[in-house]
Amino acid sequence: MSANSGDGTVVEVVLLKAGRTKIRYPAELLADDGSRVTVRAEWAGEGARDFGFVRFEPGDVFTEWYWRDRWYAVKAVRGPSGVLKGWYCDVTRPAGFSGGELVVEDLDLDLWVSADGREVLRLDEDEFAASGLRERDPEAARNAEAALDKLERLAREDGLGSLLA
Repeated sequence: MSANSGDGTVVEVVLLKAGRTKIRYPAELLADDGSRVTVRAEWAGEGARDFGFVRFEPGDVFTEWYWRDRWYAVKAVRGPSGVLKGWYCDVTRPAGFSGGELVVEDLDLDLWVSADGREVLRLDEDEFAASGLRERDPEAARNAEAALDKLERLAREDGLGSLLA
């Protein structure tokens, strides 16, 4: 793929959790530089989902960045009018991309950053602890925790845009 795809190519994003497909959805491939893959997709959940700190709903647009060599994915979430709601970050194993499928394994840890950067929330640490990853794959657990720490530090210090430049 070229560094500036954006030609309307559609790929399937496949999010795995505990070895099973959690969700699969089509996305427009915007760029692939060999390390980072960027796609854009509409909210793929059924109906609206209110997390308390943000509401995802039909018409929301996610611009998503995945790395083949990093343990996270970053998603800019915009409402239908284009206004930024914030940034949702998933801690994942490095992404795989082949045959039109972008595959990532969700490791339960997440980070939310509000559009103005004032709210930075670590999410699902209880799910991560209960997942058993620390026992099954201690190295992956260390990488996941380090990724969450890095994302939080970047969000608080420079903003997540520094990752995407």
